[in-house]
Amino acid sequence: MDTLEAFLAGDRLDDVVLFISDAYLEDDSRLRSVGVETDAGVRLVLDGEKGRSAFQAGTGMDAMAFAKEAMGNDGSIARTLDAGECPFADAEPDVEHTVRFVFAFAEAQNEEVGGIYADGDVVHAYAHCACGESYSDRWVVGERA
Repeated sequence: MDTLEAFLAGDRLDDVVLFISDAYLEDDSRLRSVGVETDAGVRLVLDGEKGRSAFQAGTGMDAMAFAKEAMGNDGSIARTLDAGECPFADAEPDVEHTVRFVFAFAEAQNEEVGGIYADGDVVHAYAHCACGESYSDRWVVGERA
């Protein structure tokens, strides 16, 4: 099982996932040497502190401030954490709507909190779109293919 699969299975709750698209990431970025190249960019699975630092290095944004901003807009982020469907696409059909970067973490099951947190570990994912908007998605581990 690779690190992304382990993260998505809830086996790496102390880690974060960072995806930065080729369109957003500099060609000579150090992140390219430590991440896994995908068709659309670079994906990294790192321990939480290193991941937040890498996110800031790659995007210039604080990871938790970005997550807080993105929480206000529900969208759909692919389970591969490198693509998504921007919730603003219908309102802005003439604008590009591709993911520029994604930040994700998983939270352990917490029955006391209730809701989906009682159902299992929860993946929280936050995406920034080429249109300039940010959005979020979350799901219980194992409930999405």
